Order: sequence, then C-alpha cells, then structure tokens
Amino acid sequence: MRRAASPHLTTSAAHEEAVAGIRAQYAAIPRGEPVRLAKRTSNLFRPRAATTGPGLDVAALDRVIAVDPVARTARVQGMTTYEHLVDATLPHGLMPFVVPQLKTITLGGAVTGLGIESSSFRNGLPHESVREMEILTGAGEVVRATPDGEHADLFRTFPNSYGSLGYALSLTIDLEPVHPWVVLHHVRFASATDATGAIEEVMTTGAYAGEHVDFVDGVVFTGTEMYLTLGSWADRVPDGQRPSDYTGMDVYYRSIQHRTTDVLSVRDYLWRWDTDWFWCSRAFGAQSPRIRRLWPKKWLRSDVYWKLIRFENTYHVAAWVDARRGQPPRERVVQDVEIPVARLPEFIDWFLAEVPIEPIWLCPIRLRDKATPDGANGGGEPAAGIPWPLYPMHAGEQYVNVGFWSTVPIEPGRADGDVNRLIEAAVDRLGGHKSLYSDAFYDRESFDALYGGETYAIVKKTYDPDGRLPSLYDKAVRAR
Repeated sequence: MRRAASPHLTTSAAHEEAVAGIRAQYAAIPRGEPVRLAKRTSNLFRPRAATTGPGLDVAALDRVIAVDPVARTARVQGMTTYEHLVDATLPHGLMPFVVPQLKTITLGGAVTGLGIESSSFRNGLPHESVREMEILTGAGEVVRATPDGEHADLFRTFPNSYGSLGYALSLTIDLEPVHPWVVLHHVRFASATDATGAIEEVMTTGAYAGEHVDFVDGVVFTGTEMYLTLGSWADRVPDGQRPSDYTGMDVYYRSIQHRTTDVLSVRDYLWRWDTDWFWCSRAFGAQSPRIRRLWPKKWLRSDVYWKLIRFENTYHVAAWVDARRGQPPRERVVQDVEIPVARLPEFIDWFLAEVPIEPIWLCPIRLRDKATPDGANGGGEPAAGIPWPLYPMHAGEQYVNVGFWSTVPIEPGRADGDVNRLIEAAVDRLGGHKSLYSDAFYDRESFDALYGGETYAIVKKTYDPDGRLPSLYDKAVRAR
C-alpha cells in the first residue's frame, strides 16, 4: 500500500512495535484484575466500572498505517479517530463507507460499538466494510480475523461486543470515492406517516421524486414539523448558490427549518453535526450569539461538550443548582434505537406523546447486500437472516435509527430509569433494538435474547476463557 499525505500516519514497523508494547502491558496485569483501556476521551454515555489498577495505554494506536487509492482500502490502527482517518483519505478522493457524525469516534469503537450516518441506507454499518481485523483477545493473544478465515467466529461476533471479546489493534477497510461537494435538499413533512413514506421511497429506489440520493437523514422538530435532508454528490457548486459554513456563528440544524437547499464541501458535510453535537451544544449556551462570539472556534467540538458532561456527571453542579431552585431531579435519556421502517410512525407518535424530548434524529439504515459469507463462523450458524448476531438486524429489512439525547424530569412517583425502561419496552414491542453505548436496564434473560447471548457465550469462552474482560452484559447493564 502507498501511504497517504497526512500527518496522522505511522509505519508498519512502528505499528508492530506498538502492538508488542500493548501485549506486554496486558501480560503485566495480574490475573483477576479487571482489564480496561486508559483512554483520554470516550463517546460512551454509560458509567464505567471503577477500577484502581492501570489501564492499557493505547495512545500509540491512533494512526493510519496506509491508504491504497487503487484498491480503495486503508489499514488503520484501532484507536484512530475518524477525523484523522478522513484527513488521510480525502487527499486521495476517498472516504470510509460510513463516517459517523462525531470527529473523535474511533474506527475500532465504531466497529465494536455503534456507527451510523446518512450513507447507512446504502452502506450499512462500519463493520460491514471491514476486510480484516487484528484483535488482542481476552486470552492475551493477537489474532487476525477475516470473514472466512480461522477466526471468522470472532470476526462475526466482534461488532457490538464493546471490548468484551478483545480490542481492535488494526483494521483493513474498504473506501469509496467522493466528490468535492454535497448538495442538500431539506424536504418538510407534516406527519411521521408522510416522512416514512419518503424514507421507504429513497431506501427502495435510491431516489426521491426522480432525483438520485446519496445521503439521507432527518430531524423531527414536532409531530407536525419534520424534515428529510437528501444529499447528492456534486462536482461543482450549483449556479446561484454559495457554500455554507457551519463551523462558526451559523448552526447547522437550525438551517434545516429555514432553507430548502444548501451546499457543503465534502469535509464540512461529514462534520456538519460535530460543531454543535447535533443540537446538544444549546445546553451549554454555545448557540447564543453573544456566547458564541466569545467561544473559541476550536472549542466548538463534540469532544469539548462531552468533557463538560463528564464534569457534570462527576461533580453534579447543575443538579445541585436545580435542587436549590426547587426543580425536580432529571433522568438522562441518551439513546439510539433501530426501528423497522414500517413501525416508525407508531414509534415517533408514541415517543412525542410520552417523552418530552425534541428534536429527534432519523437515519435510515439497512445491512449491505453482502455481509459475511454463509458458514463463515466457528461459533454456530447465524440465526436466519442475522449475519451479525450481536447486532440483531435482519438482512433485507429496512430500519430507521432514531436518536434522542437529553434529560427529562423525574415526575413524582417515578424513579430514575423509568423513562428509559418505557423506551426499551416500546422498542422491543415494535421489533427494534437499541445500541449499548448508553444506559441499559434489561434483565439478563431479555438481554441475552436480544443480543445474541447463546452465540456470544461460545465465542467468549473461546477467546476469553478466563473471563479477563468484563462480559457484554456486565459492561452494558451491570456497570450502572
């Protein structure tokens, strides 16, 4: 492979040296001690179990090893952020098949957890464009997992395992061509039923009203005001338009309500949500023009807001102020759920009636036509039509990811977690499932049924026989 012209590069030799260092660190952790990553940042919203021992220092695994513009592939270290990965691929006119919305999401994190974006209606999930993974297992071994090799069982169950089976040291992924510009059309709908019909049209035909669509996502502001944003590649800025810039004073999501068309550079399109963390920056006053003028532009980033959230979760300053003002305590409701497209209107109408959170995000998604080959596993045959057992989406079925990220007041007679449990029940009733990056409240039996528990147990025993890594249930639910 030829390396890209990017400052975020390393060499194969340096990577091997870093892997040797990680293995040595792992071997030095006494058996019986919990193993965790010593990461400076995170995009998780569930608590981590407290530990006193040292974590694995993975700082040396944050580079791109190589980009091959002919084969359209990249070999990337597991802790490389998508921001740095895109910096390495765009000079070649390429990008990953799916680029999650936040700059500091890592490639390994997206593959072992959640990663979606407006290309997911045609490109699926990040792990579906992975060719090979180099994984440090719970047994302390480094294996190369591919769809049809010796460790195909680990390849198939690694997605959604959240570090409970091992850690991705490097990944080889497919890339797709880009164009310089993305032209946007914001289409308004007055009901969830109408918006869902348009989503089904785009997912089925790849077009809307006869116009080709390369990207699609949406925002629900109210039950009668919702928009789909339809994006298409372009080689030039359309006549009469000027590219927009949402990295300064202007706020991207607000523009959706006030203009029908827009155009962004490919880089600005990929990171259009990061500047204001979708709309969550409003909680810190960052959308107030007076404050925004004083807020350093380099700090208009999702990872800065996340650090503010982490500070609040540690010291509860805002909660103390609210209590002093006589306001009720609040429950965190930060979730992404996948709903079968046919049940989307029912879920939206239910959610808007029961959960006081607006706006909410919509992102159509389906598995790619070609996932893992039949029989490419060693942990038992996959359930019918479910090629990725820990990410229980059915091949050939259309879904819409619904994202909502806020807090709600805990009403008298209710306890913290009650609203999240109501949402879990509604999602289950409609045949959907939720990602595990945030709080989960399932009992063990329900969790195993929803997240491939039988297959997971087999693979866990194979690659982490001594249970050195926490189980998926322990990480996602019991960590609370």
